Amino acid sequence: MAARDRAWIAWAGVAPDLDGAGLLVDWVGHLAGAAPTSHYETWHHVLGHGGVAAIVFAACAYAGARNRGKTALLALISFHLHLLCDLVGSRGSSPLDIWTIPYFSPFAAHPVLEWSGQWPLTSWQNTSITMLLMVIACALAPRRGYSPLSLFNRRADAAFVAVLRRRFGGSSREG
Repeated sequence: MAARDRAWIAWAGVAPDLDGAGLLVDWVGHLAGAAPTSHYETWHHVLGHGGVAAIVFAACAYAGARNRGKTALLALISFHLHLLCDLVGSRGSSPLDIWTIPYFSPFAAHPVLEWSGQWPLTSWQNTSITMLLMVIACALAPRRGYSPLSLFNRRADAAFVAVLRRRFGGSSREG
């Protein structure tokens, strides 16, 4: 799969959180001395965490990919994996601080997806899963010839993969 297509799929997994940009707006406004705003609380999990945003992002992936159909489908799956992970483990510090997902927002407020067993965002479960996935990504990098670092800088990624190959062996099967 082309690097561009892999990037679309990977970015689809974090795209839902683009609706959290209101936090930056709130913070900059506060620093500038403006009246307090609550864009983050108002819009996070409303604009980007649903089916409408998933379709928009998959359409963008389709338009920008080399292998259009496969990339759009995998981007759609990656996007929804983010939503599933939010449902499972993104509540606040209080058991009552459940993060909901209004799936058809901004066009409809219902149905709202939620789960009362949601663990905290800062839980040991989330930390453990993140660490495991990082280890897996590093273990696959020498054989594949790329790592998640390739999403940000190809030269840095090549250097990182070279270090992993020297330390653990492996050769490129994919570039």
